[in-house]
Amino acid sequence: MRKKNSAVPRYSELITPTFRALKDLGGSGSNEEILSQVIKNMNIPDEVADLPQPGHENMSSLAYQLAWARTYLRNFGVIENSSRAVWSIKAEYMDKDSVDDKAVIAHSYELRKKKQNKDKEKAEEKPDDGDPTNDEVEYPEEAKPWRIRLAEILQTMDPFGFERLAQRVLRECGFSQVEVTKKSGDGGIDGTGKLKINGIFSFNVAFQCKRYSGLVGAPAVRDFRGSLTTDIEKGVLITTGTFSKAAREEASNPGKQQIDLIDGEEFINKIAE
Repeated sequence: MRKKNSAVPRYSELITPTFRALKDLGGSGSNEEILSQVIKNMNIPDEVADLPQPGHENMSSLAYQLAWARTYLRNFGVIENSSRAVWSIKAEYMDKDSVDDKAVIAHSYELRKKKQNKDKEKAEEKPDDGDPTNDEVEYPEEAKPWRIRLAEILQTMDPFGFERLAQRVLRECGFSQVEVTKKSGDGGIDGTGKLKINGIFSFNVAFQCKRYSGLVGAPAVRDFRGSLTTDIEKGVLITTGTFSKAAREEASNPGKQQIDLIDGEEFINKIAE
């Protein structure tokens, strides 16, 4: 992996940038906000930021390395995350300007070593005690084995089944009257629904599902926007892959109809919720 994506900073090089990104974001931020802020602060070019992570088709290599950096910072007690994948700096670190990268890494290595010794002792004394393995030290949240397996299922499931799954997830997120359109003649729109905000404001929403393995670029966002009719007030583009930096910028381009993006990582988060 390092040989293929050698231009991508390693997690050990991203610990301080992750901390600084959260500081710049006011002390808290989502995965996507942290990613965007790190790219901005480190002046990472698009072609590097968009490199895919082998074996994790719903993540870029940079996002994968940042996931490890966040996990190490969490293990050390610098940051914490909510159930909605929002990370925040703990109160005792809010006034600090930097963190000790080496100490952060050493702490996680020590946790891993203790876990390995504990697992070895359990295997020798009580092989089948039914105690689930704690993989928090071994895997960042976004790269845990169950998430990888779920990503594989989403990539290989029937296209219409994926649209129905998206329909269910949107309903769970508060959408109503969610319908999956017919397979032909839908003009690039896979479904429609309504979203009511605070029980007062309603928006007509159209969504499109792309079971991509890898990167979804800006042209896909432009094509979807072009398929929206005048009665549609919001568009949601859902993919099992990940969006390029150019796609994210196109989706939020001022003066154009805004498109909300749900990548593979966020879609899995919604399923988990």
